[in-house]
Amino acid sequence: MFSAGQPRCGAYERSMRILSDIREKIREKYAEAIRNKNSCCGSGSSCCGGAEDPITRGNYDGAVMDRIPKGVVSQSFGCGSPVEMAGLNEGETVLDLGSGAGLDAFLAGGEVEPTGKVFGLDMTDEMIATAEANRIKWGLQNVEFLKGFIEDIPLPDGSVDVVVSNCVINLSPDKEAVFREIYRVLKPGGRISVSDVVFLRPIPEEIRTSIDAWAGCVAGALGRDEYAEKLEKTGFCDVKVSPTRVYEFTSSQLEEMVPNLPGAGSLDASGVAAGAWISARKPLAV
Repeated sequence: MFSAGQPRCGAYERSMRILSDIREKIREKYAEAIRNKNSCCGSGSSCCGGAEDPITRGNYDGAVMDRIPKGVVSQSFGCGSPVEMAGLNEGETVLDLGSGAGLDAFLAGGEVEPTGKVFGLDMTDEMIATAEANRIKWGLQNVEFLKGFIEDIPLPDGSVDVVVSNCVINLSPDKEAVFREIYRVLKPGGRISVSDVVFLRPIPEEIRTSIDAWAGCVAGALGRDEYAEKLEKTGFCDVKVSPTRVYEFTSSQLEEMVPNLPGAGSLDASGVAAGAWISARKPLAV
């Protein structure tokens, strides 16, 4: 006879296995992407297939491009430019969640130097090694890379002024844990500036449940209103979720994103997702 706690224990173990499977798939995808400098979903030359990736192309331009060493932009798998939107100040401490090859961490480092500090957090050894090599080339001394999970940030409570992230939170299957951790490490009055994928309408269930799409670009994303609600429930105020680019996925891109799903190219995913800028603050009095 089962006790009352056993079903809950079984459900917890299943959820942990799912979390582990998704993490491992994401780790494999992004490790391969940075090694081959080609793709984080599918086998094409971009994050979501094809030469003109609707998610990663055109996120950095103008004066920002002048600050980025040659070759580093091609190592970025983001969906926006959250550092540009963050309004960073000299002397602030910044945390970049899912820092990858380091581009956004380096941009932040330039904004907060000489007295500010930037931590980049990533779970993939290949990304951290690439980021450290890029840091040496970039010549920044105020950027440090940490290995870990965004659901369990290895920093003390109230130690960060600003959290930035670029198309990474959508990859986590436990976003409530991510938001709680962000809230924990932020100082009172601290803020977030996040670029992420959000859904503008319901996504086909076939894509939602595909681990390939989870590891790539879209399956784990939240709806626009759902994103705001979860941040507010965590305790954040002044929450804004502002779509910046609506994605129009082609049939070939869908087939590459979900290679194990027959007929993926025929699914209606036009205008279903968008890149968005998400901002919020931790209240001064907590």
